[in-house]
Amino acid sequence: MSELLRGGRLSSSRRDVIKFTSSLASDEKLLKHVININRAHIVMLVENGIIKKKDGSKILRALSDLKNKLSLREDVEDVHMLVEEEVIKSVGLDVGGNLNLAKSRNDQVATAIRMALREELLNIMEMIVNLQEAVIQLAEKNTETIIPGYTHLQPAQPTTLAHYLLAQFDVLERNLKRLMNVYERVNQSPMGAGALATTSFPINRERVAELLGFNGLIENSIDAVSSRDFLLETLAALSIMAVDVSRFAEDLIIWSSMEFGLIDLPDEFTSTSSIMPQKKNPEVLEVIRARMSTILGDFIIASTMLKGLPSTYNLDFQEATPKLWDAAEIMIEALWIFSETVRNIKARKNVMKKPLLSFLTATELANMLVRKYGVPFRTAHKIVGTLVKKLMDEGKTLLDVTPELLMKVSAKFLSSPLHVKVKEIREAIDPASFIMLHSVRGGPSKDEVERMLSIRKNLPNRYRREISSERKRIEDSIDILNSIAESYTSQV
Repeated sequence: MSELLRGGRLSSSRRDVIKFTSSLASDEKLLKHVININRAHIVMLVENGIIKKKDGSKILRALSDLKNKLSLREDVEDVHMLVEEEVIKSVGLDVGGNLNLAKSRNDQVATAIRMALREELLNIMEMIVNLQEAVIQLAEKNTETIIPGYTHLQPAQPTTLAHYLLAQFDVLERNLKRLMNVYERVNQSPMGAGALATTSFPINRERVAELLGFNGLIENSIDAVSSRDFLLETLAALSIMAVDVSRFAEDLIIWSSMEFGLIDLPDEFTSTSSIMPQKKNPEVLEVIRARMSTILGDFIIASTMLKGLPSTYNLDFQEATPKLWDAAEIMIEALWIFSETVRNIKARKNVMKKPLLSFLTATELANMLVRKYGVPFRTAHKIVGTLVKKLMDEGKTLLDVTPELLMKVSAKFLSSPLHVKVKEIREAIDPASFIMLHSVRGGPSKDEVERMLSIRKNLPNRYRREISSERKRIEDSIDILNSIAESYTSQV
């Protein structure tokens, strides 16, 4: 514990205890925000006549000097006490001793975490937009690239690579909006809550929030210092995205294998075996998949730490905060490298020519029997299912079906066997025809995919503008704080 807090209720401190309870290892991310919080607080104290302008100006000068020269020390338990010690060292206890007047480490740390977190959230949002752009670029090249769609990891129905990629775009869209909603709740100021019951000095909480670029206050002082739901909410949103990103990576890993052969991963994002020269291992995607698990773990650890705590402030909080930074860093790095990987993927053409994949249009054969011959769908399903089984048993594919074979099979289920034309069969089992016919909104037909693409391709630029606008709004607030602080310090 800092010596500033000794000599009153407590006597001396032990270096090993300070090291054990210290949060300095993760406090570096908070340093600039702690300095700005103190600067905004001092400006407010001066404006409200709580401290003299001359004293406030000296403190502000000392805080400004700390920006470039402050280094972390092991003999202080956290960055908040370090800043206070350095200010007092610079201007003396008579002046610097009022730095913590009308505030506490409790409201200050909660504020600093929110300020650092809002930066991380904006960075993550930008990385999501990067990945969305890469997805759109790849989709635009592959609106007619037919691939098998899978259910239960079994070939199911034809779709297009663009159709699949648009699904991933929309998943990322929901994750982006989820984080935007989280951001609104993160960007609320706890400052002025004090330890838990505000202060008896006539402070202006709104003014501090304004100078620090917050959108509003967490009004109730107990809620302001004791709530870490914003931390859990962020980790929860990142955990949901981790699941989605991991599934996306898993698809690409499987599809790049020799057995599936749907896509070709760029060489620079893969590796080969030390012994097997034919190997092309999807290592980047595997690492992404693995690191998403760490984000889930961070959420579980933080939740477990926080679930049984009494109100209001407990030092357990500082053990949960690094899990937030860990998850954010992992997600930012993973989204960046994922974007670069996706941007350089090449689709393999003609994958649907594999004989067994001919069966993917079996549904449309059944649909044709319903449309043109009035067969109830469930009966048509049985006819085509029996047909498929017979063809497979004989080592044939759906391309081998004939009107005679279909007539023979249908006789088992209908009083009058079907006499289907060859042309009707060929159109029904053609993958390109299948794609064209599936033109319901959200389907894989080229027209529908291009319609969805036209709507989505402009969204990344819109989101970039929103993210840039929010960054500028915060920067403008800090610029105002800088201007006010400089005007005070110039008079010292």
